[in-house]
Amino acid sequence: MATRVRSYSKINLGLAIGPVRPDGFHGLTTLYQTLELHDLVTVSARRLDLGAETSITLTTNHPFVPRDNRNTAWRMVERCLGRLGIAAEVQIHIEKNLPVQGGMGAGSANAAAALLGLERELGVALPGVERLQLAGEIGSDVPLFLLGGAVLGLGRGEQVVPIPDLPRTFCVVAVPSVGVSTPAAFREWDARRAADSGDKGAADDPQAGGGLTSLPQLDKLQELSLAYSSLSAPIGVSHGKTGDRKPGTSGIVRDHNPEKKQDLSGENQTDAMNDLAENTLLALVRTGIGNGVLQNDFEEAVFPQYPSLRITKRQLMGSDLDSSSVDSPAVYAALSGSGSALFGLYRSESDAKAAQLRVQSAASEVGVKVFVTSTLPRSEYWERMFAE
Repeated sequence: MATRVRSYSKINLGLAIGPVRPDGFHGLTTLYQTLELHDLVTVSARRLDLGAETSITLTTNHPFVPRDNRNTAWRMVERCLGRLGIAAEVQIHIEKNLPVQGGMGAGSANAAAALLGLERELGVALPGVERLQLAGEIGSDVPLFLLGGAVLGLGRGEQVVPIPDLPRTFCVVAVPSVGVSTPAAFREWDARRAADSGDKGAADDPQAGGGLTSLPQLDKLQELSLAYSSLSAPIGVSHGKTGDRKPGTSGIVRDHNPEKKQDLSGENQTDAMNDLAENTLLALVRTGIGNGVLQNDFEEAVFPQYPSLRITKRQLMGSDLDSSSVDSPAVYAALSGSGSALFGLYRSESDAKAAQLRVQSAASEVGVKVFVTSTLPRSEYWERMFAE
């Protein structure tokens, strides 16, 4: 009988882009968070006799998803079987609900789901470290889906460290019809850094100086990494119950302006510190927004190319409205990955639904799809992974 796996999505609560490394990749520091929104990956597999050749067949309901070895799920299964020294006949079906090129890790999640389905079908699994190494070979976002929950990503994103889970929080995801190419977004980022530094050749030369290898970028990676890592430190913050199905709705520091950082100084600091004792999302808001590092650097490269995405972010926040007394603003909103998906986090389901209607009514003419979902803590991620 085939194994059905829920292939969950992710958002990037923050993402800092560093210099180009000698291997051609950019250094990154990011905080991943898995969401309930998911594809379904169905895997059936049977072992073949010694000497036989592996056969893989992939089908999908989406016309733009590759059905051959260009697909991350295909490559994951093929390489896993090679490492195990097993020949098998494998059928993979991917039921797509998540956007392609949406910044939600859909293809990477499909690869991780295919691996889990294959292991269950064959009754054998790679050792944990080897699984993560294989996942990193397939794609930078793949390893996070072998952890789930809140995950710190380093290197090019493939070096993953689980951190204490954030409370379940309502989330609205807006998916525009336009797709954003990640390589193109990196090229635009490099061009902007080169222009800022006055070194026009830096974008074409990873070894060049200027903006791509400047100390401020390295400092920013370290600052963001420390901010995220501080969530693991014992600071008297209750982490909540990850099994609680209701997202937390206690007092969260909010700002009607998504472009402005929170001011936690003076009188505001006392209130913020009192709120800190309530949940780790508040700790993230304090260490991230409070220090000016909780943001997605891709917005600088992507928003000028796609101005409608900046508008959608403001609609998610509620700051696009004339009134300053918006009753359903987001705690935080940002681009996810390189886009084009954007998300907002909200105190309550009613706030989230109000934001969904706000974005839908303003963006109905450009085909933006808007979903209400919630963050998915690590324990629930694994409890609900396999669909019976």
